[in-house]
Amino acid sequence: MLSKIQKITLGTKEWADSNVNCYLGCSNNCRYCYAKKMAIRFNRRTEDTWRIMIPNQKNIKKGYAKRKGRVMFPSSHDITYESLEGCIIVLEKLLNAGNDVLITTKPRLKCIKKICRLFFKKKELIQFRFTITSLSNELLKFWEPFAPLFEERINALKFAFNKGYMTSVSIEPFLDEDPFTLVETLYPYITESIWIGKMNYVFTKNIKSKFINFYNHIEKINSKENLLRIVKRAKNYDESIIRIKDSIHNFLNKNNI
Repeated sequence: MLSKIQKITLGTKEWADSNVNCYLGCSNNCRYCYAKKMAIRFNRRTEDTWRIMIPNQKNIKKGYAKRKGRVMFPSSHDITYESLEGCIIVLEKLLNAGNDVLITTKPRLKCIKKICRLFFKKKELIQFRFTITSLSNELLKFWEPFAPLFEERINALKFAFNKGYMTSVSIEPFLDEDPFTLVETLYPYITESIWIGKMNYVFTKNIKSKFINFYNHIEKINSKENLLRIVKRAKNYDESIIRIKDSIHNFLNKNNI
């Protein structure tokens, strides 16, 4: 059992000291998105308008100084074809100020190629953290309906790795019952870490009967038994490479495991 006083660090603080965003909304429209949940809760967007990405011109036009620690960019939207121009402007300012930047994205290959080309001379300041949550395009199409499919994401990872960039992956939320098949596929192209986390937020309003199996699957793979198996399996790897997110530890801790 985890210690009762173990510090649980949730959200972006596990990865970076601060974060920057320059769009509101995200066209990926993932069914589990926490940023979407909060935007709807506080009446900033609706279920129908979240996927329309609106540029935050204030954040795009402002200057960025050197920050303490690592900067995560972005954290509440993705780098997509429609947001790429604004994201490049912000990224250039962050890097020119000397910031260590963690670029987080469900990667689109053309976007990654352009970022790699434009910022090659500053690659020592960049680490990519690509979100790749499943080997199954069926699962990806359902949970992340407008994000790239598996083949494009791993090709983006291979491209960045071959260009000499620091690479890492987030398997959060893991969508396969056994995420280690995916881990083994990604492992050769990682320079830093692979993070495994569970699904924490699910939009369950008006679930159609034809989709119920997807939700039942998530309930199954997020069971205490399966999470314990995952934590145990992770011990077979270098702990500096395979990292279990605090979302899993916190769940097990609350259930006195």
